[in-house]
Amino acid sequence: MKQRFIKKENNPRLLLFFAGWGSDERLFDRPVADGYDCLLCFDYRSPDFDYALLDGYREIRLLAWSMGVWAAGQTLAGRDYPWQMRLAVGGTPFPIDDRRGIPEAVFRGTLAHFSDAALARFRRRICGTAEQVKEFLSHRPYRPVEELREELQALAACACRPSASFVWDKAIIGTRDKIFPPANQREAWRDVEVIERDVEHYDGGLFDRLLSGEEAVWTKP
Repeated sequence: MKQRFIKKENNPRLLLFFAGWGSDERLFDRPVADGYDCLLCFDYRSPDFDYALLDGYREIRLLAWSMGVWAAGQTLAGRDYPWQMRLAVGGTPFPIDDRRGIPEAVFRGTLAHFSDAALARFRRRICGTAEQVKEFLSHRPYRPVEELREELQALAACACRPSASFVWDKAIIGTRDKIFPPANQREAWRDVEVIERDVEHYDGGLFDRLLSGEEAVWTKP
C-alpha cells in the first residue's frame, strides 16, 4: 500500500489514517489537529507496509474509513503501539459479507461492471447529495480507472478474510450509508461502542472534524 505524510512536523503524536478504496492524498488534503503528524495509507493493491514510519510516536490515533477498516486490522493486528484511540468509520472488519459488510453480490457486481461510468455512479452513491458530490469533486482523487479496478480485484481476492482479531475502541455508523448497510455495520460492531450520525458513506464535514481533532468522538469518557 502507499503511505504518505499529509502533515510531517516531527510532532510527538500521530494520526494514522487508513482511507477507503480509490482514495489518495488529495481527497484528505485538510487541516490536521495541532500537535499531530498525519500519515495517510491507501491503495490496497499490495499489503506491504513500512512499520518504521510509526516509530518514535508517543501516542497514535488510528482512524480508518470504509475498506480501510479491514486494511488497518490486517496490517496492525498483533502489533503493540501506544494507541490513544482506534476509530472505525463507515466500514467493518468483514468488508465483503452479507450480514456484516458489503453484500457479496453487490461487491462482485461492482467489479464485474467497473468502468468510468460505474465509478461516477459509485461516487454519487457515497456522497448522496448534490452538495456532497460537489465537495467530493473539489478533493477528487487523481487515480486512473484501471488502477482502481486492480485495487478492487486485490480486495476481492483477500477481503473475505476478516480482521476481527484487531480491537477497535469506537465505530461511527452513517445512518444514510449506501455502501456498507447500517444494519450490517450494527451487526459487525455488537461488541464495540457505536456512534450513529445522520451522514452518507462519505461526508466531507465529518472528515474535516475528525482530522482537525474537533470531533467530540475523540474524547474518552
